[in-house]
Amino acid sequence: MLLTNALARRLFLHRHLLAEPPLGAGSGQALADLISQLGFVQVDSINTLARAHHMILFSRRQSYRPEALKPLLEDQRQLWEHWTHDASIIPIALHPLWQHRFARDAERLRGSWKAWFRDGYEAQFDTILDRIARDGPVTSTDVGQGEARGKGGWWDWHPSKTALEWLWRTGQLAITRRDGFQKVYDLTERVIPQAHRLDSPDEAAMVDWACCSALDHLGFADAKELRGYWHCLRPDEVKTWLKSALARGEITEIEVEGADLSRKRSYARPDVLADASLAPEPSPRLRLLSPFDPALRDRDRAEFLFGFHYRIEVFVPEPKRIYGYYVFPILEADRLVGRIDVKAFRAENTLRIKALWPERGVKFGAGRLRKLEAELQRWAAFSGCDRVEYQPGWLREG
Repeated sequence: MLLTNALARRLFLHRHLLAEPPLGAGSGQALADLISQLGFVQVDSINTLARAHHMILFSRRQSYRPEALKPLLEDQRQLWEHWTHDASIIPIALHPLWQHRFARDAERLRGSWKAWFRDGYEAQFDTILDRIARDGPVTSTDVGQGEARGKGGWWDWHPSKTALEWLWRTGQLAITRRDGFQKVYDLTERVIPQAHRLDSPDEAAMVDWACCSALDHLGFADAKELRGYWHCLRPDEVKTWLKSALARGEITEIEVEGADLSRKRSYARPDVLADASLAPEPSPRLRLLSPFDPALRDRDRAEFLFGFHYRIEVFVPEPKRIYGYYVFPILEADRLVGRIDVKAFRAENTLRIKALWPERGVKFGAGRLRKLEAELQRWAAFSGCDRVEYQPGWLREG
């Protein structure tokens, strides 16, 4: 069975909620449902235009505003923060399944963290848990008095900061809120409602859920992509699940056509061709996407499906960058048509476009430029700016 590239893109974008126009409510239960449909939303601190989690949601609901997320996380507890492939916002209903992840992370991180971080963090576990139980939530600046503070990145955390992160990753603490972007940690039983801390399914059920939900969110996947979605399974578990699911008739082997017409073996539900044919035609509007958008975070898959090679250059010295510090892919219908270096200068109320690089063969004529201007005006309003400014020579050659 062959899933053509056109149908593969259509299904993939539909499953990632990027095919339909970004209309509808962007707060309350509608927002919680949107995140459940996506599976999770990655959290990131870079804020040149807006933070990744806000960009991901705004790209799908233009009525969304950042203040709508806070009540779902901190008051209603419909969502919580933990780890998928990275820090993410996750539906609270998935917490029982994370009991297995907590145990697996403890085992997996025990060796690597000792190699990465300063000694002494394990000795702080009980001290931190006792303090939080007695005095309430803390941030990393509230703990570790007298410990040498690092001047580097995450690898140079002071021992009590490392202990906080360990206790969070292994489920003993949870993030109760963020002050600015700083995590505030509390005991898990004070954050996660009791109904979601009970009745963890057995490991076999967790593996089945992880594989099934990954496949349904993606539409089709190979073994590596299935494993990478939640980033919680071993390769042998995925291999065993695929063999069993094939035998039960729950999935089928297919070939997926790439942008370069090459073919890759994948797995999908038996009705994948019908689902792809019934998926809506992607909206023709232009959308700026976060580099951490769920549709793009697997760079190899994005390149295979869309012919779009993308790498973040945040850690690349400026003279060696091909594009820019943090550039945003541009989606039009079912194509990635370019990337743009844009930043919100909020003190000046200005959204400034430094450069736009069209993909090879893509022209930004009058019609496409009008769509770009409309999208940039939407992002200007979202990021608190009232004007858009184009720097000289901003439109580069495709």
